[in-house]
This record gives sequence, structure tokens and C-alpha cells, in this order.
Amino acid sequence: MPHHHKAEATPPDLDLGATPQDAATAVVEPDTSTPVQPEPAAAAPEPAPVSRAEFDLLKAERDQLIDRVARLQAEFENARKRAERERQDFKDYATGNVVERFLPVLDNFELALKATGSADQLRSGVELIVKQMEDVLRQLQVLPVPTVGEEFDPRHHEALGSVERDDLPDQHVADEIRRGYKLRERLLRPALVRVASNPKQTSE
Repeated sequence: MPHHHKAEATPPDLDLGATPQDAATAVVEPDTSTPVQPEPAAAAPEPAPVSRAEFDLLKAERDQLIDRVARLQAEFENARKRAERERQDFKDYATGNVVERFLPVLDNFELALKATGSADQLRSGVELIVKQMEDVLRQLQVLPVPTVGEEFDPRHHEALGSVERDDLPDQHVADEIRRGYKLRERLLRPALVRVASNPKQTSE
């Protein structure tokens, strides 16, 4: 069978007679004869005019918001006054409850002042009143601060001086001048005390 040779296609624009140097210099230059003009920025659209109906609607919404804010302020002020009144009522109730417990003590003091007994009888009556008052304080969870014989504690004791004592450890309470009290763990007032200075221990 006869062999048919396919003819190689020659690009129509290829100049076979051009040298490689000519082909290398055949670079397409961009057309700079007409400068590229930037596209103009789109103008911002003008806001559409508000119609009378829209204006009336916005005004009504504004008035409703103002009215709502005013009512909220009034409700807040009423709640604040109510809370303050309830707090004062609770304080008065608590105070009245305490005072009511001390009224019998006051009655006994008045009876003691009217008594015509001897000095010993008056002293015994006052001692009973003091015991009655201590019982009321104990019911209210008010307890005295421990003092004599206890180690000096600046959190509960206030020192008014020191006294030499060799029968007590150094820096322990020797005398109680004024009793201190605690409400549970809260200190109501410190105890006024004198602190022992033991020369046997301080000299060592």
C-alpha cells in the first residue's frame, strides 16, 4: 500500500523567512494612544422625601417612647420609695422587738428606785436586775467578750495599760475595766482591759 505523508501545517502568520532575532523582537506593544479614563463614581442617591403620613407615624412612635420612659421612671421611683419604706418598717419592728424585751428590766429599775429597804437589799435588787438584763442579751445572741485570764487579743480587747502580775502569763488580761460584747461573731464594742506584764517571763 502506498504510504501517504501528511503535510505539516504551517501557521498562516508565521514568516518562514524571518530569523529568530526578528521573531524575538516582534513584541506586541500596548496601544497608548488613547488614555484610559476612570469611570465616574456613582452619585449618591438623594433621600426620598418623607411623606406626611410617615412623618406623623414617626412622631407618634417618638411620643410613645417618651411616654414609656416617663412611666418607667415613675415606676422606678415608686419601687425605690416602697423598698425604703419596707426597710424602715423592718428596722422599726426589730427595734421594737428588742425594746419590748428590755421593758421589764426598766420596770424593775424603777421599783428599785422606789424601794425603802437597806443598802444591802438595794444591792441585791440591782444584782437581780443585772442578771435579768444579761438573760435578755443572751436571748438576743449578745454575749460578753472573755477577758480575765485570756490572752490579749487586739481584735476584741483594748488595753488601757499594763500591770505587773507573776501569777498570770505575760500579755494576758489581768483586769476588766469595761465589758465588751459580741453579737454572734460580730464585735459590738471591745472590752477595756489591763494587760499583765509578768517580770519572770520578760526577764528570760
